[in-house]
Amino acid sequence: MRPGAESRRGEVASVQEALVDLSPVVGEIDAPGTVDGGDVCDAGDRYLIGLSERTNEEGARQLGTVLERLGYEALTVDVRGDATLLHLKSGLASLDDGRLVAVETLASRPELRRFEIVRVPSVEAYAANCVCVNGRVLLARGFPVLEAALSKLRYEVVTLEMSEFRKMDGGLSCLSLRL
Repeated sequence: MRPGAESRRGEVASVQEALVDLSPVVGEIDAPGTVDGGDVCDAGDRYLIGLSERTNEEGARQLGTVLERLGYEALTVDVRGDATLLHLKSGLASLDDGRLVAVETLASRPELRRFEIVRVPSVEAYAANCVCVNGRVLLARGFPVLEAALSKLRYEVVTLEMSEFRKMDGGLSCLSLRL
């Protein structure tokens, strides 16, 4: 990736060095393209790429080309008009089974019509930034409506204290790396 925030561009080389033994490099985003990881949602055989203040059209195009070469479909979702979302995954997460968790402003978007949507009420919007791993959903503690909806769908929900990370706009997807 090539972060949209200039202050984060130095991370690219160190992250690549740390991951070289875990996952092959299959492509890079070149200037003027920018892509932040928070704008990339793995949804099974397709990837959703958010267009935001941090990920531009050129970066999304380059990433889409790499993903399609690897056999995945890439779809863009423009979130730039939504002041409540820093990144796509601030309001959306994949549950790995054709379902997405999505805030109300994203839930009815035509780009997402192929998915079953678990709607997140606006008062619990922060909880949409959750992570599904091996059938368990890691969810920020304190969001009972979404927790109940996920439990009803038979997900094992693991709640985690996120209040300190939330103070800096960080969420569970910000703290995870999926290989």
